[in-house]
Amino acid sequence: MTTPVEVRLAATVMLVRDGQQGLETFMLKRNPRSEFVPGQFVFPGGAVDVNDQLTHEVETVSSGLDDREASKRLRIDSGGLAYWVAAIRECFEEAGALLARIDGEDLSLADPQVLQRFQGHRNAIYAGDLTMMDLCRTEGLSLNFEDLRYVSHWITPIGPPRRFDTRFFVARSPYGQRPAHDGGETVESCWIAPKEAMELHYAGKFEMILPTVANLEPILDLKSVDEVMQWADQLTEIPEILPALVISADGSPSVLMPGEVGYEEALAQPPPHGSTQ
Repeated sequence: MTTPVEVRLAATVMLVRDGQQGLETFMLKRNPRSEFVPGQFVFPGGAVDVNDQLTHEVETVSSGLDDREASKRLRIDSGGLAYWVAAIRECFEEAGALLARIDGEDLSLADPQVLQRFQGHRNAIYAGDLTMMDLCRTEGLSLNFEDLRYVSHWITPIGPPRRFDTRFFVARSPYGQRPAHDGGETVESCWIAPKEAMELHYAGKFEMILPTVANLEPILDLKSVDEVMQWADQLTEIPEILPALVISADGSPSVLMPGEVGYEEALAQPPPHGSTQ
């Protein structure tokens, strides 16, 4: 009998900006040696950690949202604000973009000395030597929850050895900041038009996992960041999406989505926990 795989809470952020040719989103290529989705292009994101869940402390350094309202938006009883914190922290760790404000204005990292100082903060947070709350107090910041829009909810199917319950957000890339990969977990980064990313993906030149593809689809025809934010603000029903994994006779996996033929049967008879990569 296999031990069930822990489903970890996680948050992911689609950073968007208005490029010269239209809407662009920031994407990172995961290290090919990574245990989780190696070599895939993803949005910045990762697991919620224990410090993200210190709701009382977070509310003292937050802008525009408290745990009650965050939980209401996620349709959970409590603890919702942790997803917003994780989204901001992971975006800073993985992309170097910090959704924060100082003296009522968006944080700028255009000054080289300020950028160098915050790079040190980024490394310290990644190493676990500094929390987001400590960073905010040290630099006089407030976490900018107002500009994060919650847009989708995906749960990894039963089967993979790592499973996540992930909330996806979208956010305008902060002015005066230049996101970049960290050189460890992620080895490349780019700004790319959603349509181009999708075209390259289907041509086999830009690998993305299903949730990444699915979260790009709603913004394919949007022309600007303002349009993306308007679309996100109009979302009222955000369903929980749990794909079902099917293993064929030859051992190759395939995925069924809710509503597809055979989905309920596959969900009722999933592969063993941790049985696929």
